[in-house]
Amino acid sequence: MSTYSATLRWQRNGAAFTDQRYSRAHQWHFDGGAVVPGSSSPHNVPLPYSDAAAVDPEEAFVAALSSCHLLWFLHLAAKAGFVVERYEDHADGVMARNAEGRLAMTLVTLRPRVEFAGEKRPTHGEIAALHHAAHEECFIANSVKSEVRCEPAF
Repeated sequence: MSTYSATLRWQRNGAAFTDQRYSRAHQWHFDGGAVVPGSSSPHNVPLPYSDAAAVDPEEAFVAALSSCHLLWFLHLAAKAGFVVERYEDHADGVMARNAEGRLAMTLVTLRPRVEFAGEKRPTHGEIAALHHAAHEECFIANSVKSEVRCEPAF
């Protein structure tokens, strides 16, 4: 078993607070030293109380799923003897009411485009199989209730 952690820091900075007119901007601190600006989504909390330039939890959720898939895909492709030159994913998530009537990330769609190098090039079927295997192995995808789709671009 492994444990992962992040430290989040937020300060009121003199705002009245109880009137709901306070900044939602905060920082995510990770054990390796990375600090990421975080905020609520401007879709949920209007500007200026959100920071549109910061990462919101919904974006982070989509990015975590995409990143996990990427890392598994790279591992599996290398293990199969394929050389990945480039990998880009334009992923998005849909926020909607779930079966319980609560707002939730109900669908995440990954759209990875992979370029290969070297003499051994995978077929479309082999690429699809690698994506399927990566999805099955992804810890994050295995941890969520929402549907996660992978639609590779060829």
